[in-house]
Amino acid sequence: MTNLTESGHITELLFFAYRDFTKDADKILDDIGLGRAHHRALHFIDRQPNLSVAELLELLGVTKQSLSRVLRNLVDAGYVRQNRSTQDGRRQELSLSSTGEELILKLRAPQYRRIADALSDYEQDAQIVIRFLEGMLDETSMAQQNALSKIGDHK
Repeated sequence: MTNLTESGHITELLFFAYRDFTKDADKILDDIGLGRAHHRALHFIDRQPNLSVAELLELLGVTKQSLSRVLRNLVDAGYVRQNRSTQDGRRQELSLSSTGEELILKLRAPQYRRIADALSDYEQDAQIVIRFLEGMLDETSMAQQNALSKIGDHK
């Protein structure tokens, strides 16, 4: 059982790890006038082809107003395409443009490298890390993660 001191230490490590995990992507985004909210939107749009605006709202857990601003920036900059569904004209579907695909790869590269480096001595223990992170998710987040995992391997 983990005691409060260990929990505090783990909390600090998570804060520092998140800060370091995001800093390379933050620098790339800052250079083009975008931020972390844009990165999260790009990630999920890439992971789920033809994601609807409503589905993205649910995944991100943000307000319509907040997402509207982020999407407007991404569409205006040419990173995201927003089209009406051919099956349901009320449904707005999102996909990355070729420029958006290039950007998400550029943003992911240092993050994937950081994860690979951190796990390099513990490859057989990667499942422990995955189970730990999954254990921190609430039911809704876990269901969302499971749905994304069914789409296929992470890009």
